[in-house]
Amino acid sequence: MKLHIGSALAGRLALALVVLGLLSACSSAPEKPTPAELPPNAALLAVRLAWTGRIGALDFPLEIKVNANMVTVAGSDGVLAAFDAGTGAERWRTSVGQRIAAGVGSDGRFAAVVTRVNELVTLDGGRVIWRDKLPAPSYTAPLVAGGRVFLLAADRSVMAFDAASGRKLWTQQRPGESLVLRQAGVLLAVGDTLVTGMGGRLVGLNPSNGSIRWEAAIAAPRGTNDIERLVDLVGPVSRDGTVVCARAFQAAVGCVDTARGTLLWSKPAIGSVGVHGDDKYVFGVESDSKIIAWRRADGERAWVSERLRFRGLSAPLVLGRSIVVGDESGLVHWLSRDDGSALTRVATDGSAIAAAPVLADGTLIVVTRNGGLFAYRPG
Repeated sequence: MKLHIGSALAGRLALALVVLGLLSACSSAPEKPTPAELPPNAALLAVRLAWTGRIGALDFPLEIKVNANMVTVAGSDGVLAAFDAGTGAERWRTSVGQRIAAGVGSDGRFAAVVTRVNELVTLDGGRVIWRDKLPAPSYTAPLVAGGRVFLLAADRSVMAFDAASGRKLWTQQRPGESLVLRQAGVLLAVGDTLVTGMGGRLVGLNPSNGSIRWEAAIAAPRGTNDIERLVDLVGPVSRDGTVVCARAFQAAVGCVDTARGTLLWSKPAIGSVGVHGDDKYVFGVESDSKIIAWRRADGERAWVSERLRFRGLSAPLVLGRSIVVGDESGLVHWLSRDDGSALTRVATDGSAIAAAPVLADGTLIVVTRNGGLFAYRPG
């Protein structure tokens, strides 16, 4: 877990961290739990490697962006690349000249990332067209939609820019807690509403001017210190029509009807990566790699699987009758949507799966921390 510290608390927390460092130096760190032993591959589902690609190594919260049959990714070194999802052919590759902190957002034409020097950089067809200095860091991939680039910053401000010119259109700033997660938050379009996460709340904004239409709390801050009160929403989310389900970091999973701005349900859950689902279930990975299926209608648990416990799982992807997750050893697991039982697994390059798997043009695509792209198809 990485945190971003607001300036108002920097001095006080710096002292606290020094104290924590002294205390931890006096005691040994707890041993990492032993990952669940894997049985022989069930091989109940036939998948084949369709193609592979390369991007720079990854140490930031990557979002793999899919538009029709094009997949856009970025490496920490500042290089972005777009690939044909069907063939793996590289459409373009460009460097933005700075290391990347968040990305990548794309609508198929425009692509956008945030650099470590707090610049929002936008490209058109793989060519950099403008940069804008941001007032705060961002760890969430920009959203490119409707000829605009939307940005969620670490201070919980939301900004909109004209994608072609870079002109700032509006800013929405809400007060929040002084600590935020250094990982991807929630930012997506649902109909004519921009939906984002602000603390433990899912918030609907008017994309034309940034005004708030509604907000619904999935989790509320608790505890007596800033870390215990941290309940940021984390991506990815599960969307079915106007219903969006999301995870509040180490606190809860819940679903909101974005047409009415009302909370449908919220259930306690201890996890740090986002969720995915279908019209029947919402699936999530807990911090100990238990996989939980909640009924989408009411949030009651349908099943829990501990078969991959402590294997450091990615956020899940629902793929037909399967759930797909990657682990920290570079394995990709296909599991039964009905009970979490193993269907098959494949190996990549031995480094951790860096982002939630995605589906593009009938092809499952995963990206590893070493920068490997691996595309799989049934059969």
